[in-house]
Amino acid sequence: MKISFIGGGNMASALISGLAGKFTPGSNIHVVDPSPEALERLTQAHGVTAAHAIGDEVRSSEVVVLAVKPQQMREAAALLQPQLGAGTLVLSIAAGIRGADLSRWLGGHRAIVRTMPNTPALIGRGITGMVAMDGVSEAQKTAADAIMKAAGQTVWLNDEALIDPVTAVSGSGPAYVFYFLEAMQQAAVELGLSAEQGRELAVATFAGAAELAARSPESLQVLRERVTSKGGTTYAAITSMEESGVKDAVVKALKAAATRGRELGEEMGAS
Repeated sequence: MKISFIGGGNMASALISGLAGKFTPGSNIHVVDPSPEALERLTQAHGVTAAHAIGDEVRSSEVVVLAVKPQQMREAAALLQPQLGAGTLVLSIAAGIRGADLSRWLGGHRAIVRTMPNTPALIGRGITGMVAMDGVSEAQKTAADAIMKAAGQTVWLNDEALIDPVTAVSGSGPAYVFYFLEAMQQAAVELGLSAEQGRELAVATFAGAAELAARSPESLQVLRERVTSKGGTTYAAITSMEESGVKDAVVKALKAAATRGRELGEEMGAS
């Protein structure tokens, strides 16, 4: 399968790393990016072909991955449209760009899958929410799934409106984890540990707890309750968080992120 990437940034690099030599030979992957450094890095690491502008190599691709910033998507789509075959699958990894708007910018092209990956894709541990427009065949859906699985797990949605909640939960989610880890590290330092010790303890605890949750068939509530003996140290911490409204604040924050995702889609698709 021949795949073209429009954009060679971090997310594109993560996907190419997982695809080259595994899903398809590196020579079947073409990357378009204005940065000579990005193209040199990708050609050296994975044997891809590269160009600074969209050309004939893109026209011969079965899949085109739009991996540019949301603010650059309309311009990229305008440049892509003349080179886009009628049956070519387009994958968009840009937050906020609605399928209908991207289709309009591509001259009515309907074989589009919207995706929302997250930054753990950089180490092959990402998760991507995906939704297919009505012009996507089952074979193309299978191909899209395989491509995004190069960077981690996938979750398919049956309603494009759910992409905004996915963005709020998992797309932006790594930032929430880092924020909580920062707080744990700060508390560790204030309690007498070094910053290095605090970081090591916090990161290992978070990673281990997340892996335990992933492997356990039990609910998150049950897992939490098992660590929380009434009157104990964990109970004191959870009680303090409840009194401070931490859970309500987190839920409110994610709803704000989802709302902003919808607003961005409306703003960028307005013209």
